[in-house]
Amino acid sequence: MKSAMVLIVDDEPDICELLEITLGRMQLATRRADCVQAALKCLNEQSFDLVLTDMNLPDGNGLQLVQEIQTRWPTIPVAVITAYGSMETAVTALKVGAFDFISKPVELERLRELVKSALKQPPPPAQDTQEPILGCSKSILQLRETVAKLARGQAPVFISGESGSGKELVARRIHELGNRSSYHFIAVNCGAIPAELMESEFFGHKRGSFTGAQEDKIGLFQAANQGTLFLDEVADLPLAMQVKLLRALQEKAVRPIGSTKELPINVRIISATHKDLAQEVADGNFRQDLFYRIHVIPLRVPALRERGDDIIQLAQSFLLQIARDWNQPQATLHEDALLQLRRYSFPGNVRELQNILERAVTLCDANIIRPEHLHLPQSAEFRSIQSPTVMHEVPQGGALEDYLFEIERKAILNALEETRWNRTLAARKLGMTFRSLRYRLKKMGLDNEDDSESPVS
Repeated sequence: MKSAMVLIVDDEPDICELLEITLGRMQLATRRADCVQAALKCLNEQSFDLVLTDMNLPDGNGLQLVQEIQTRWPTIPVAVITAYGSMETAVTALKVGAFDFISKPVELERLRELVKSALKQPPPPAQDTQEPILGCSKSILQLRETVAKLARGQAPVFISGESGSGKELVARRIHELGNRSSYHFIAVNCGAIPAELMESEFFGHKRGSFTGAQEDKIGLFQAANQGTLFLDEVADLPLAMQVKLLRALQEKAVRPIGSTKELPINVRIISATHKDLAQEVADGNFRQDLFYRIHVIPLRVPALRERGDDIIQLAQSFLLQIARDWNQPQATLHEDALLQLRRYSFPGNVRELQNILERAVTLCDANIIRPEHLHLPQSAEFRSIQSPTVMHEVPQGGALEDYLFEIERKAILNALEETRWNRTLAARKLGMTFRSLRYRLKKMGLDNEDDSESPVS
């Protein structure tokens, strides 16, 4: 069987020799390059399964090489070697597409783990596997494309989005498409664990370490070792736990309660929250150093109301699943029910759609879901753009400008109320830029805040 080929890019002979000896003992073939141009020449001449590159090179830096490889040879994983303590540089490398990083002085065990992980290819998906992230809207097509790219790396991913929009589904898909898919995907809701049990849940404990600890317990980090740990609602972590989580991520090790030894762990961290995490940092509720540790690659999941006719595709999928689970014929949606679903703003997103349909299937007659079976609220939960039949008559006497001003004012106030006066989210909801919304609020006399606020991406 042909050995995997690794390209080592470094201008320090001692480092190159150490890497060659270590990789040789792993039955891997290697080739050296001492600068960016020499590395590109090697890549043009033959195929490689992995590239290990130093950040500081005579004719450039490792970031340039990572970007070039991402453009021309996107299937080759690239790991960068950074100076000790250069976390900012390492994070930048991950953002431009590096698979992972390792710090100098190189720890050989960590190097071996990195190489094994990079060379392990995920199993090809079964032919009948259905794409779990449903939809054909532009935002969902972009999301699926980004998920496929993120699955190839090891960088921490931070997923933002409203409650019920499918953040865990996206996290799980990143895991399934990556090279950790044969290991566990462990999801934990950080807001659902009592503060006094949190350390034990995350790091485990030894028998007798505290009252009630009647046996050893494996923590979530150990359970997810070699796989993925999904920290849902990470903004709800208490500050004391944030400190301990940061140390575990920095040291890549955990110490169970009652133990004197740290246990090495190798997990990919994906985190999510429906809150504005940058604002939580500004308010002092979330540590800035932990924010930068988990917020390496941001990914936003669109709200259901932003996805157009994806609502109907999702509805049909849920109805099929309900029919299978309940062992009954699939219910159908009446045209008027379809119209109501298209118009509804879904503050609870995909989760709310599923609950609505389960209730409707229970209440409907002859397996046909009509509007009255949906039980949708008739208040502000409907989109501000309604069908022409519900629009008010335009006033006579030259008052059209005032009439349009009032419509705009009500639409903006509704969006602000629905987002709890988060102007960034309200602007997205209205399909306008933050500055445009700010201008309109000032024009209406509704903006009394200073100009220091800026939208959070």
